[in-house]
Amino acid sequence: MIGKIRQWFDPLVLMIVGVLLLGLFLPADGAAAVGLDRVTTGAIVLLFFLYGARMSTREVWDGLRNFRLQGSILASTFVVFPLLGLAVQLLPDSVLAPELRTGLLFLSLLPSTVQSSVVFTSVARGNVAGSICGATLSNVLGIVVTPLLVGLLMSRTGGPVGGSFAATLVQLLLPFAVGQVTERWIGPWVRAHRPLTLVTDRATILLVAYSSVSEAQTSGAWDHVTAVALLLLLAVCAVLLTVMLTVTWTTGRRLGLSRSDQIALLMCGSKKSLATGLPMASVLFSPVVAASVALPVIMFHQLQLATCAVLARRLAVGGAEESAVEV
Repeated sequence: MIGKIRQWFDPLVLMIVGVLLLGLFLPADGAAAVGLDRVTTGAIVLLFFLYGARMSTREVWDGLRNFRLQGSILASTFVVFPLLGLAVQLLPDSVLAPELRTGLLFLSLLPSTVQSSVVFTSVARGNVAGSICGATLSNVLGIVVTPLLVGLLMSRTGGPVGGSFAATLVQLLLPFAVGQVTERWIGPWVRAHRPLTLVTDRATILLVAYSSVSEAQTSGAWDHVTAVALLLLLAVCAVLLTVMLTVTWTTGRRLGLSRSDQIALLMCGSKKSLATGLPMASVLFSPVVAASVALPVIMFHQLQLATCAVLARRLAVGGAEESAVEV
């Protein structure tokens, strides 16, 4: 029973929901809010340092050899998805509130996930090595590309970007660069102690989620979010995911990719990273805006997990049947 529940609900998302409720009913205020902000900033710096330390630069460059697959993943993540995010901005306020549209645009600019992309590629019997390289490269480039796209696209659509280049440099790029420089010495140890990075990832996300919601609650930023607005947001997220799944699978076929590469493209090119998205939002936006931005990111994350879990199992069965026919 527990295993079935975990197939549909990511434990991290359940923890985030708990933290969101905590922020709604017990928000931090005054000195507690100031202290929370400092702790959260420190956690973000540590998070991106560990990102740099645990990512092998050699593996990233090796992955570039399959340029059609890697190029397709990057194009899906940083070109096609952002175009869809811009298209969402055309929706009227009666369908989706401006703050939620801003959140969906930010979602579209994020890099792909690493862990879930690789896991679902493996379950579906796809190119695991290609998905590891593609998702990793997406995250490496996302450290630079996502803030640049946020500054370029969200300012033009009226998105209130509250972060600064200095904050992006100090909290995101510099720690990542230092991690990459020290990777040769501490990288093997970091990769060997997976629980350390897992705890850091989750703790940072939960801190960011709580601080954002807490700030939103004390300022009244979420007063306008209704059950109807959440349902409409879910519907838009479902449309975005459906389009990206269709585009990535169709593109893989037209490019003549093998079935295993098509699966890797499908799983990596259609996803967005919650682990990167929430910490970045706290750096790039004001606290109040970051809280609204967090909703689409969390909702899309849960939706992509549930959907791709089903797709991965079906693709695995289809691949097994094809192999049996060939034999």
